[in-house]
Amino acid sequence: MPHDLSFYYAAIPAVILVGLAKGGMGDALSLIGLPFLALVVAPVEAAAILLPILVFMDMISLVIWRQHGDWTTLKIMLPGALLGIAFGWATSALVPGSVLRILIGAVTVAFCLRYFWNNFGPGKGKVVPPRPQRPVLASLWGTLSGYGSFVAHAGGAPFQIYALPLKLPPREFTGTSVRFFAILNAVKLVPYFALGQFETRNLLASATLLPFAPLATIAGAWCVRRMQPQIFYPFMYAMALIAAFLILREGMLE
Repeated sequence: MPHDLSFYYAAIPAVILVGLAKGGMGDALSLIGLPFLALVVAPVEAAAILLPILVFMDMISLVIWRQHGDWTTLKIMLPGALLGIAFGWATSALVPGSVLRILIGAVTVAFCLRYFWNNFGPGKGKVVPPRPQRPVLASLWGTLSGYGSFVAHAGGAPFQIYALPLKLPPREFTGTSVRFFAILNAVKLVPYFALGQFETRNLLASATLLPFAPLATIAGAWCVRRMQPQIFYPFMYAMALIAAFLILREGMLE
């Protein structure tokens, strides 16, 4: 074994939670899972161990959601996301990840609270139509998603801020998210390799955890496929809100 048993006591639950998120259950589960692994290894090592597993989960999710996805959203968000990854790589030693976490967390909390205020507060019952595609905002949130994904593992929140108000059907939203982050994770392999994070020990740890990835990913997709929109969207906003608080907490503790 590349690590002792205490590593696996934390790593297996982390992989299961991340797999459920990859299946479509929301970014919060992934953010809850990551600290489990960071309890037993350094955060940078945890990210390096999880990245190959994330790519494997992405491949499974792409098969599951192959018939679903909104290509317009992907086309206008991905260029900015790739630019964000490149910028994150170039400035990884200069910009504190804590600053970005706090910024993304605060914006996402406000975004989610507005949704719950409009739908369950005094304005309950008011119909909010789906937002149209807005290429400029898509590029902005796409860039923040790519940058946040690379430097602070917080790319889900900016993506959701743009994509959730589009009110895509649940399966189309999930398929779009799966494709978006599958591409980002595949691209991130290059700079992570260049930064020397894929040591043999880390890759062996990734390999031993791989068997848990497909089961958790399929379970997450099974749950999402059975959610109606009136359940799916409150659930996703709740997951985004939990994720935002976790991002804020991590940023403040750094």
